[in-house]
Amino acid sequence: MSASADTATAVATPEFLITKEHRRFVEFANAVREHRYVGVCYGPPGVGKTLSARHYAHWDLLGPWLDTHHHRDAQPPAILERARAVLYTPTTFVGARKLDEDLRHLCRGLAFAIQDHQHPDAEYIPSRELAAQAELVIVDEADRLKTATLEQLRDFFDRRQLGLILIGMPGLEKRLARYPQFYSRIGFAHRYRPLSADELRFVLAHQWQRLGLTLDPSDFTDAEAIAAIARTTNANFRLIGRLFAQIQRILEINRLQTITADVVDAARETLVIGQP
Repeated sequence: MSASADTATAVATPEFLITKEHRRFVEFANAVREHRYVGVCYGPPGVGKTLSARHYAHWDLLGPWLDTHHHRDAQPPAILERARAVLYTPTTFVGARKLDEDLRHLCRGLAFAIQDHQHPDAEYIPSRELAAQAELVIVDEADRLKTATLEQLRDFFDRRQLGLILIGMPGLEKRLARYPQFYSRIGFAHRYRPLSADELRFVLAHQWQRLGLTLDPSDFTDAEAIAAIARTTNANFRLIGRLFAQIQRILEINRLQTITADVVDAARETLVIGQP
């Protein structure tokens, strides 16, 4: 998919691990972007939907810069060479007019930033060139959208040649089925699943490494700790991060160098863990 190959390129960092589910999300987002359809991504809370969307859109770099950027008076991030997606999180009670204004502002901001970066000396940029810059809009927390805002979102999509992804909880895809005009535009649906057993071990290996330790699944103590973490988190990405913040604290307080099942249980007792 030539239009999205650059966006699909990802580099693992300590803050973000590229899992199979993230790669599946990238394939899904690329398809929506290339074919200019509406896509729906749904899954339980904490499995990594938002993290994948932010990484895909380079939003940790691009979002803050667009918020504070004044054209041509700041050094733009290099990611503007290939950034073509924006990420939008509506407020709880966002109205149709506010949603439309926010989306227009994001797309226009990205377009101007790209054009300023590519043609810093140009004084006039045709509107048709600006319109072509934003190729994908990702709407997180789409469960918050009411009937009027969904209709406004459909109108926004219909008036532009871009892809649109809605991210939400399980059941979002069924709720949208009650709106035939919107539902008829959905071309792709993606279920974001929790980590598989192999992915869980991959993520835990990086967590061990981050703490300066080495995970050895053949060591009974490590295997027991892995089992305790799996039971506690149900392979939920967000819970794993929260749990390891407490594990690190317990290791430091007690001057320990080994993560054991007892350490995991002690960390779990400090957390409020709902249904993943």
